[in-house]
Amino acid sequence: MAKTVSINIPHQLGAAEAKRRLEEGLSQLAGQIPGGDASRFTQSWAGDVLNFSAVAMGSTITGVVQVLEDHARLDISLPGLLGMAAGKIKDELNRRGQLLLR
Repeated sequence: MAKTVSINIPHQLGAAEAKRRLEEGLSQLAGQIPGGDASRFTQSWAGDVLNFSAVAMGSTITGVVQVLEDHARLDISLPGLLGMAAGKIKDELNRRGQLLLR
């Protein structure tokens, strides 16, 4: 059973700049997924909403990022064993998201 993790990352960049930074940073992050396959990372933007999927440890992670004027909201679905590590994954995603949106 999948576990959904939600993160709100505040910023003071405005939506356009936050989106630009996320676009640049996500491609770098894809190559750093532990047990992941960077070639199996997909992303699709529709306005200021990003839908993505990635393969890590043989499981497919899916998520949505909504970029707003003052924060970005990440909702990610962690299947199987990844769901059991949801707390650590959430903390790391929050940390990396804050670095991208500083």
